[in-house]
Amino acid sequence: MSKSIFYHAGCPVCISVEYDIVNLIGSNNVEIVNIGENKSRIPEAEAAGVKSVPALVTSNGNALHINFGASMADVKA
Repeated sequence: MSKSIFYHAGCPVCISVEYDIVNLIGSNNVEIVNIGENKSRIPEAEAAGVKSVPALVTSNGNALHINFGASMADVKA
């Protein structure tokens, strides 16, 4: 994986964190995935270790959970 991936569900907290992540690591270094809008990416996020959103999966494959917005079960519902 060359880019980090930031998964979120589109809530105000997630959007705020998205801006912070982009400012910290740069838009060229992160892919933004709104799994609230793109539910087909949920299995990918879960396979990467995402348990709740917002979460950042680093380019090394580490899942970093940021704040607690929603569990993956909530996002799937």
